[in-house]
Amino acid sequence: MLRAGIVGLPNVGKSTLFNALVANAKAEAANFPFCTIEPNVGVVSVPDERLDTLAKLNNSKQIVPTRIEFVDIAGLVKGASQGEGLGNQFLANIREVDAIVQVVRCFDNDDIIHVAGSVDPLRDIEIINLELALADLGQVERRLERIRKQARTNKDAQLEVDALDKVAKTLNLGQSARSVTLTDEEEILVKPLNLLTAKPIIYAANVSEDELSTGNNWVEQVREIAQKEGAKLVTISAQVESELIDLSTEERKDFLDSLGVTEGGLKSLIAATYEILGLRTYLTTGPEETRAWTIIAGMKAPQAAGIIHTDFERGFIRAETISFNDLVKAGTMVAAKEKGLVRSEGKEYVMQEGDIVVFRFNV
Repeated sequence: MLRAGIVGLPNVGKSTLFNALVANAKAEAANFPFCTIEPNVGVVSVPDERLDTLAKLNNSKQIVPTRIEFVDIAGLVKGASQGEGLGNQFLANIREVDAIVQVVRCFDNDDIIHVAGSVDPLRDIEIINLELALADLGQVERRLERIRKQARTNKDAQLEVDALDKVAKTLNLGQSARSVTLTDEEEILVKPLNLLTAKPIIYAANVSEDELSTGNNWVEQVREIAQKEGAKLVTISAQVESELIDLSTEERKDFLDSLGVTEGGLKSLIAATYEILGLRTYLTTGPEETRAWTIIAGMKAPQAAGIIHTDFERGFIRAETISFNDLVKAGTMVAAKEKGLVRSEGKEYVMQEGDIVVFRFNV
């Protein structure tokens, strides 16, 4: 399951956003499974309207969406890389996630005191990114110290040293490991370190209710940083998300309409997370269930089949495939086959977003 860690300085709206996202995911669709593993970890279903459409076409008994895990990680303070605040615990938690959602305060409110005394998104981002880089640098240097001796007589060890030297040089400049150009072989050697600044990042600009549709100058500052880093930006309002929790579907729509937006932050955040991780969804549907499956962009049919069960990949014969839009237009799979819309794809077929598939395989 994909894990996204929500990080940020204290009092930027991080925990409010986490609690609201988890509660709203439960409220949006009663037939979507939901659970909370522990107080700071929530597993939510990925909203996908295609599932409801397919379930109606096939009279499916149940809908099983794909899921994403949000982890509310303790607030970071300056000096965390040296053990300040929760320090090592905070950093260890981030190492366990696939992507980082960095919540940045882009609203002014005298009742909510900023830990640094003023609202300054650029400063806040710099503090967090510097702490992550310093933690990575310490880890890289410790690894270099151990591996340099082996490099004298071991070619692979020398390759790792060369790769880590590149990373260390970049981190010393205050830049992220994401910005280092490594060969495929070097990336494999560096990957076990699970570097914090190598993880894809989404900046969540947390604005006031009144500025959700328009943004503000602070949001534009964060946007510039995101663009320079090749990161994603989502404008979100933790305040709005918390207010949506107790509203009915119709009330939620009316409330969002009054703010000039069509949806809350959950869909936008999940979409950005999927995009930055290069994820795709394919679908299976029938009388028993309609289900969404998450795969990596570029994955071929046998590997996608293996997501369901390893036997599907080992005995793969073909994938009977149709796009979601084609099936909806045809009305039924039988009608789609009569119109020649169902394709028989082999082992080299690259799965596409929204493919509806029946895998044929030998046991």
